Amino acid sequence: MTNRPVSVDFVDFHFDVMCPYAYQTSRWIREVRDSTGLEVNWRFFSLEEINRQEGKKHPWEREWSYGWSMMRIGALLRRQSMAGVDAWYERAARALHVEGHKPHEKAVARHLLEELGFDPGLVDQAIADPTTGDEVMADHQRVVAAGGYGVPTLFFPDGQCLFGPVLIDPPSGDAALRLWDAVVAWTEFPHLYELQRPKTAADQQAIAETFRPYLEARDWVSINRGEVVTFDKFR
Repeated sequence: MTNRPVSVDFVDFHFDVMCPYAYQTSRWIREVRDSTGLEVNWRFFSLEEINRQEGKKHPWEREWSYGWSMMRIGALLRRQSMAGVDAWYERAARALHVEGHKPHEKAVARHLLEELGFDPGLVDQAIADPTTGDEVMADHQRVVAAGGYGVPTLFFPDGQCLFGPVLIDPPSGDAALRLWDAVVAWTEFPHLYELQRPKTAADQQAIAETFRPYLEARDWVSINRGEVVTFDKFR
């Protein structure tokens, strides 16, 4: 096990259930949490809102929106305990990104809640309570105010905000801790803004294969900062 010179007791992890990258990174941060005792606070961010095209409805203006509504369920669970929203995010995201199910459909959302031992009626309760949307919006605006644009986004105890790490094969064991060390070390350099690995054709194919269940289950077009995200290697 590595020696970690910088101590971080907690991290705020902003996610949208819809995001396949955030799901992979959440698997890694749970590994770090289980190995170190790190406290992970689950927070929200809306890809539907940040990527909304002019003239389209805001997600809260729809009776039911994909990621927005799922996060409203999470907000209701978070009022009871962070463990509750943790369990919901893990299960709903695994259903979408691994199993190829549609947790963004009400019937599936109810089934997953019941599977976790929660009242499936929480789906309707969350949507009937406008303050659940207020909580999602507050978390979303926190990221926007920090200059953020997507997920996963991490906030550290000193207020620093980092986007990423962006993963498709999250490391485990000592490798997970080494990556955590690298991420925490980044916070020592507040004017280090970007370090990015270009994606090769092989990388694009690996991403598409990893995201295959998500691509088959999604009922939306993926957009990143105004540009439609294509997965050319996915067939």
